[in-house]
Amino acid sequence: MDTHFFSKLPARYANAYRNYYTYQNLLGVRTASFIFLILNLILRVLYHIFPESLTKAQNFPEFSFTNWIYIIVTPFFYLASHLLINTFQATKKGTAVMALFVFSFSLYIIICGMYSSFIATADPSNALTLYLLALSMVSVLFVFEYYETVVLLMSIELLFTILLFHAQADATEMTYNQMISMILAAGFFLTSRYFFSYKASYYLQIVEIREKNTVIEKANIFKNQVLGTVAHDLRNPIAAVESLAMMMELEDIDEDTQDNLNMMRESCVKARTIIDDLLEAARNDGEADFDTRRTELNQMLQGIVNIWHIHQKCKNNVVLMSDIKAVHVMINHEKFPRVIDNLMSNALKFSKENDKVEIHLNRIKERVIIKVIDHGLGIPKEMLPKIFDRFSGAGRTGLNGEQSTGIGLSIVKQIVESHNGKIYVQSIEGQGSMFTIELPQVE
Repeated sequence: MDTHFFSKLPARYANAYRNYYTYQNLLGVRTASFIFLILNLILRVLYHIFPESLTKAQNFPEFSFTNWIYIIVTPFFYLASHLLINTFQATKKGTAVMALFVFSFSLYIIICGMYSSFIATADPSNALTLYLLALSMVSVLFVFEYYETVVLLMSIELLFTILLFHAQADATEMTYNQMISMILAAGFFLTSRYFFSYKASYYLQIVEIREKNTVIEKANIFKNQVLGTVAHDLRNPIAAVESLAMMMELEDIDEDTQDNLNMMRESCVKARTIIDDLLEAARNDGEADFDTRRTELNQMLQGIVNIWHIHQKCKNNVVLMSDIKAVHVMINHEKFPRVIDNLMSNALKFSKENDKVEIHLNRIKERVIIKVIDHGLGIPKEMLPKIFDRFSGAGRTGLNGEQSTGIGLSIVKQIVESHNGKIYVQSIEGQGSMFTIELPQVE
């Protein structure tokens, strides 16, 4: 933390920081004036409740007089601070009037503590509690520029000297009291400047974070635009290669050529899968929310399984096992099926040809639980903590050489969390994996 005992902030931040702490100062005045008024009202009530034989109030008429002064004057500071706060919220700019108002209130509070010490005894060195408390409160609660702090200290010392003459202190007492006051003033200056520096450091950190967030947001938008454009434009040449392969298959070709064409088509499918993942990642980063509707999960999951039976040629590999007849959740019908498809695809990718992939559906209290369980290779223990991180290196090649983009499970997690759900994984290497999704149930 940089200290600013006799300096300002750099010009780049000075005005913005002054606006920032001016508003905080006004809030501090409103809070402090309210508390000070309440305390004085309580003292006034106690003054009347307790008998004079107990309080000895008749021996301290100055307390009663100053108490009335505080009760009358303090509300003006409270009301004025409220008005100035409203003004600042409308203009978002601090003014000299606001700074002078905060300075006046600080001087008022310190004078109250100082005069109360003189009321308690003509020798304030024996009763510095209220004076010290006022100085401490002002130094911590309010932020001043160094020249404002110096002016405030000079004003305090001048008033302190006037009160010493008023108390008719002799030369020795005056010297001792002035020395004590100067020590307190020095402590006030150091404390005030320390808190100025501390709050300035905090403010600069906020500004730096905001600036970096702005840069990150712009970079993220640019990245998504580039990613979406590149992924979209790659579809055309891949479609052209697929079309060429299909046309070649219409001709009489030998076995080697057919194998090459099969490799071309498989490569196109893999490339298209990667493109879909990239587009989905870009869309998920750019979307704040999406539409959902009340959906019965048994029907949705069974529909997804049926599609896999028809199109993915895994008639005996995927089964749905439900413990509940009907359960409803809020689902986005475009994105959530991709979650199940991705988990099933991964499960089949790392399972042997005849191994089953089980989808379990049940309910625990107000949460709906979906489990996708396979009995394949499992996930190495060191990969589990980063399995849902994008481009984490946790992607692996499947049993039949299927490639991984490294972003599929990160997309799954994004979609599940967008449904106010959670996803986690349990796996034992060599025995299989279980991905568990929790979603909030709706009636």
